[in-house]
Amino acid sequence: MNYEFITVENSEQAICTITINRPDVYNALNRQSKFELIDALEKAGLDQEVKAIILSAKGKAFCSGQDLNDRANQDSTEKKDLGETLKTEWNPLVNAIRNCPKIVVAAINGVTAGAGISVAMACDLIVAPPKTRFVSGFTKLGLVPDAGSTHTFTHSLGPKMAMEFFLFNQPLHSEDLQKVGLINKIEENTLEFAQKWCEQIAQMAPLSIAHLKKNIQKAAHMSFLDSMSNETESQCFLGQSEDFKEGVQSFFEKRTPVFRGV
Repeated sequence: MNYEFITVENSEQAICTITINRPDVYNALNRQSKFELIDALEKAGLDQEVKAIILSAKGKAFCSGQDLNDRANQDSTEKKDLGETLKTEWNPLVNAIRNCPKIVVAAINGVTAGAGISVAMACDLIVAPPKTRFVSGFTKLGLVPDAGSTHTFTHSLGPKMAMEFFLFNQPLHSEDLQKVGLINKIEENTLEFAQKWCEQIAQMAPLSIAHLKKNIQKAAHMSFLDSMSNETESQCFLGQSEDFKEGVQSFFEKRTPVFRGV
């Protein structure tokens, strides 16, 4: 697939960097750009040479949500089914990040708004610049938050603060989101920091990372005992892997392990 609105670069360090490239519209996403992101994420997830993924953007914004100039959403005599847009575009994009077996690091480069917040929050790790603004904006359009952001912010901020954030559209800054655990790090050069993180991840066991990602996502919404059951299933599987044997052997041989994802 030839990409028009994103760029994809694979480094020698086994890192795939996917960059949203629509700076003229603050990286708002139209239908095609969403499908391009989904395609790139799925391919990187299947690529055995890729060990970690960075998602970033060009210009002053990370993603400002839906491109309202998208032809599929322009005003017409027919009412638009925004639910269908969510089902076929935004939700699959968010789930492509969440379901990817690789760790996806969001290197936030600027303001993030609307459904762009959902894209950022779907990533496994997030690094953002100081004082970066995160804005909802949905009620200004007569809409509600979507693509998973209602769940994410209600669980992290609590119902009262989530209501205030979504209702009045006052921005939260990266420092605010770090305090509630929605952002990991505050750094000036987010892309450089994300690359250092991914270089470390690239040395880890791929099967272990994939199971860890799934288990953390599930643990947020299940009981303690159910989470223990998931851990047990993962350990049963991983304990039979060649990577586990390599990890134990390298420990006794006092060397860096070489994991192969098998």
